[in-house]
Amino acid sequence: MFLFYAWQKGVRGLPESDIWNTAYFLADWQNFFDVFNSIPLLLAAAWVAKRFRRADLEAFFLSASVHCVFDLFLHHDDAHRHFFPFLDFRFASPVSYWDPRHGGALGAGFELAAVGVASVWLWRSRENRWLRVGLVVTALLYVAGYASLAIFGFPEGAP
Repeated sequence: MFLFYAWQKGVRGLPESDIWNTAYFLADWQNFFDVFNSIPLLLAAAWVAKRFRRADLEAFFLSASVHCVFDLFLHHDDAHRHFFPFLDFRFASPVSYWDPRHGGALGAGFELAAVGVASVWLWRSRENRWLRVGLVVTALLYVAGYASLAIFGFPEGAP
C-alpha cells in the first residue's frame, strides 16, 4: 500500500481524491493488492517457508494471514478478496477500521488495542535488542499515523 501511495502521489503527482477514489479501485491495482491479502496464497507461502526451514518467513506469512483474518471484519467499501484467486468474493464488513460512516472509531480502537496487546506480547517473549527497537519504532509510527488522522482528519477525497 505504501508503494502504491508513493507511486501515485510522488511519481504521478495525483491529488488525494484521484488516488483514493479512482486509482485505488482500478482492476490492476485491486488484483495486486489482493495477491498480498489472499489467505490461501499466504498460507501456501507459509507452508513453503516451513518446508525450506525458514522460520522467519513462515512467521511473516502466518502473521500476514492473521492480519487478513482481522481485515475481514474491518473493511467495508474497501474490502479485499481474501480468497483470491479462488473466489472473487469480498466481505463488506459493517465495521471499518477507518471510515466513520461505518463505525471507524470502534474499528480503529479495536485495531489499536490489538496492536498494543501484540506489541506487549512480542516485547515480553523476545529478548533480541534489535527486534525490540524495531517494535518500538513501528509502534510509534503506527500511533503517530492514527494521531495525525485524529488531529488533521483524512486527506480530501480519501475513501
